[in-house]
Amino acid sequence: MTVHWTALIVFGVFFLFVTLAGFWAARWRRPVAGLHSLDEWGLGGRSFGTWITWFLMGGDLYTAYTVIAVPAALYGGGAMGMFALPYAVIAYPYMMVVMPRLWRVCQRKGYVTLADFVRGRYGNRWLALAIALTGILALMPYIALQLVGMKVVFAAMGLTGELPLIIAFVILATYTYSSGLRAPAVIAVVKDVMLYVMVFVAVIYLPIKLGGYAHIFSVASAQLATHKPAGSIFLKPQQYLGYSTLAIGSAIALMLYPHTATAVLSAKDANVVRRNAALLPAYSFLLGLIALLGYIALAAGVQTKDPQASVPLLFLKMFPESVAGFCLAAIAVGALVPAAIMSIAAANLFTRNLLGGFVRTPLTNKQESTVAKLVSLAVKFGALWFVLKLPTTYAIEMQLLGGVWMTQLFPAVVIGAFSRWFNPWALLCGWAAGMYCGTWMAWSLGLKSSVYPLHLFGGTYAMYAAVPALVLNLAVSVVLTALLRASKAGEGSDATVAEDYA
Repeated sequence: MTVHWTALIVFGVFFLFVTLAGFWAARWRRPVAGLHSLDEWGLGGRSFGTWITWFLMGGDLYTAYTVIAVPAALYGGGAMGMFALPYAVIAYPYMMVVMPRLWRVCQRKGYVTLADFVRGRYGNRWLALAIALTGILALMPYIALQLVGMKVVFAAMGLTGELPLIIAFVILATYTYSSGLRAPAVIAVVKDVMLYVMVFVAVIYLPIKLGGYAHIFSVASAQLATHKPAGSIFLKPQQYLGYSTLAIGSAIALMLYPHTATAVLSAKDANVVRRNAALLPAYSFLLGLIALLGYIALAAGVQTKDPQASVPLLFLKMFPESVAGFCLAAIAVGALVPAAIMSIAAANLFTRNLLGGFVRTPLTNKQESTVAKLVSLAVKFGALWFVLKLPTTYAIEMQLLGGVWMTQLFPAVVIGAFSRWFNPWALLCGWAAGMYCGTWMAWSLGLKSSVYPLHLFGGTYAMYAAVPALVLNLAVSVVLTALLRASKAGEGSDATVAEDYA
């Protein structure tokens, strides 16, 4: 394979700059006592203002895999891949309503994770354990997918083998260990500036070179019709329900992911969270432009059996190598930020809710931060092993399950933020029913899709597996709560009061 040396050198310069920024972050806003608590290491001291939180959440939600996978979905199958746009539009009003309320109670009670909140709200450590395990299980393939994005970038530049990926992740692990959440917060600023430059250059320059968007859509439509199965730039009627439930279910899951909660809880006040709910749709506009790169790649004649490689190959084919190197560096840096936040979120969950929730002697602040740092390393290298030793498709297939699983936290977390009506044991049973149902539906499809053909009342309804699983979850939770209340069973204790949410 040909090594694109100019692109590689430009890539290396920007990657080095980001690495230095990551290590410098350990000194940025560093408290006198050091990063010896989960509040400081895992949440940045809960001190980030509007702009840092905006960059952090943008880096958190719009990942390298987003830049790779969303255009790849359009390149391979057409309009169905556009579901990412409406789900982002739905997510931010939902965030505006829910997340400031959760931020307030977590800040006042010192909660670091959403599982902390559930433990305090319902007084049930087994329900909190279920929430924490779900988060960690969903995060592992998500972190691996960031590595998949980097692997695709390295391969496009002609770097084969495992060494480049190992070196990049060792660097990531080192500065995350030393700097905690401050590292991705600093790097997110660089990443987002690079990403905006990359996208605006691509969506303006490439259409001019290819003859305009009318020509791009025409060629893309013709190319998609030749795919097996045939794709289209328009949704087909049988795709409507799957498309809409994917958007709704994904929006519900997005705000429940541990890395999203970590970014939100790092804000210095609830108004910062509200402002970000208002400002983050700017990224939705960016996402729409990113998605169009899939059609542009089709129009540019990019040929690959792996749709994930379509965007890197497009840049190398259509741009001078120096510009392509900058664009590929933006994608790779887009992997570092979310991978760091995700590993920190997983470490926070393990330390607080798996280990800390069951040890007899509570951990000190320093012990918590030390355990979290070590766990964050283990999580990163576990994801690295996943990518290096297992087929890439495994990470993609497992990620399909991640969204299904995270949706099942909605009754305990989101409804729990507004009402204490549910019995914690009923919620735990509902969670188990939803997890089993959603996993079974995805598994029955061979983990090739999460849109399940549900047979009801003589009809077939293809919908995102997370939605019927959540309906079952809610039904079980409601029925069992009513039965347990009628039998005067224990309701658990609530460590929060109304003033904590106000």
